[in-house]
Amino acid sequence: MDRDAMSGAAAGAAAAPGRRAEAPEERFEAERGRLRAIAQRMLGSTGEAEDAVQEAWLRLVRTGPAEIDNLPGWLTTVVSRICLDLLRARAARREEPADEALPEAAGGGPEPEREALLVESVGRALLVVLDRLGPAERVAFVLHDGFAVPFDQIAPIVGRTPVAAKKLASRARQRVRGTAALPPEPLAGHRRVVEAFLAAARGGDLADLLAVLAPDVVRRADPAALPPGRALVARGAQAVARETTVFGRRARYGAVALVDGVPGILIAPDGRLRLVLRMAVADGRVAGYEVVADPARLAALDLAVLPWPG
Repeated sequence: MDRDAMSGAAAGAAAAPGRRAEAPEERFEAERGRLRAIAQRMLGSTGEAEDAVQEAWLRLVRTGPAEIDNLPGWLTTVVSRICLDLLRARAARREEPADEALPEAAGGGPEPEREALLVESVGRALLVVLDRLGPAERVAFVLHDGFAVPFDQIAPIVGRTPVAAKKLASRARQRVRGTAALPPEPLAGHRRVVEAFLAAARGGDLADLLAVLAPDVVRRADPAALPPGRALVARGAQAVARETTVFGRRARYGAVALVDGVPGILIAPDGRLRLVLRMAVADGRVAGYEVVADPARLAALDLAVLPWPG
């Protein structure tokens, strides 16, 4: 039974003799989990999502549930508009300071539990890619592709016609999926090598790293990615493996994604992009990788979510 039908059934039950009508708090709590999930995917932050849901409750109190025919639909619209306003304000501020400390510089502690759960449920790479969409694109994509909201309901939220709202979601979908620069079989092989490298980096095992690195592998890095005085270029499997064991502290925040059409690695604590590893693969091993940390270079990269293998 869909939510509108459930809402109608509940209303009918409340009207029957001897049945207690649901309090506004109960009706809202029944929708809270869904509203939080919508807001988390739109905003990429559990804290901001909770604030958006709480603001929706305050607006419901001011409006009065008795004035609302379709409470689930009304709450979806209100939360989505709150998120859209927040996304537009975020885009206008261009927040995300370039000099924010990387994880290990701040002690290397784990992600806060709530943010880690969000990353796990949504996907680290998807959160990064969603953060690159325009506000209206993100709202339309999340509502339609994530929660099956029809475009005639999305249209007034984003201030477009249903046809235009559909185009927003379609454009967002194309950006999320990206376009691979390799045919399926080489793409899958490249992906396996990158995933093996990331697993070895996370484990910090020198032997596992040497097994996945080519003997003449080269690692390059932007200055912002390294501690002061560290060489920007490392050559040879032994040197690169040792460098990568240090990088392993960041690898816990890594996810494999499409980077300019080929598999690479995003380093994104809390789903917020900090570094990208552009990976070169040859003969089943990592032939080289570049650590991109410069904000302008990061912004210029084409990032997308890799499809599930198989």
